[in-house]
Amino acid sequence: MKRNPLILFFVAAIVAVMLSVGVRMARNHGIRPTPGQLMGNVAPDFQLPTLDGKQLRLSDLRGKAVLLNFWATYCEPCKVEMPWFVELQQQYGPQGFQIVGVTMDDASNADIAKFTKAMGINYPILIGQDSVGESYGGLSVLPTTFFLDRDGKLIAREFGLQSRSVFVDHINKALSQGQAVQAQK
Repeated sequence: MKRNPLILFFVAAIVAVMLSVGVRMARNHGIRPTPGQLMGNVAPDFQLPTLDGKQLRLSDLRGKAVLLNFWATYCEPCKVEMPWFVELQQQYGPQGFQIVGVTMDDASNADIAKFTKAMGINYPILIGQDSVGESYGGLSVLPTTFFLDRDGKLIAREFGLQSRSVFVDHINKALSQGQAVQAQK
């Protein structure tokens, strides 16, 4: 009788390990790219709704340098970056630069709209989907920011809060790369 609880414990532990491995394998079965594998390639395209119900397709922004920022209303580092993004959109927008924010939280559209209005957001905010985050290698950290050149190629990524100067460096690099730049010269 004393062996039965011990045997049950070991059987339960083995089942738990098998379930854990199975869940991990199931998540990784649809081979997800790592962000490093995406660099230098055209960014995965997507179409997502804006806060006002319109649709925005990333590929429609070809010809512009793009800062693609995945964020959430509850994310404190995201709140630090947003005023910088407002300034950067104003400063670099006339040069062919576009910031796109993709919210990845479960807040209602009304709450997100209220939040973005309070932050003075002057760039499109899209309602994110997990599948989009997965296509970019997964979003284990918010904010996660990708930089695309004018041809839509991923040239840089940043995880978590970065300094404003890091964003400026990547924006300048994105603006200076791509066929649209070559055609202007």
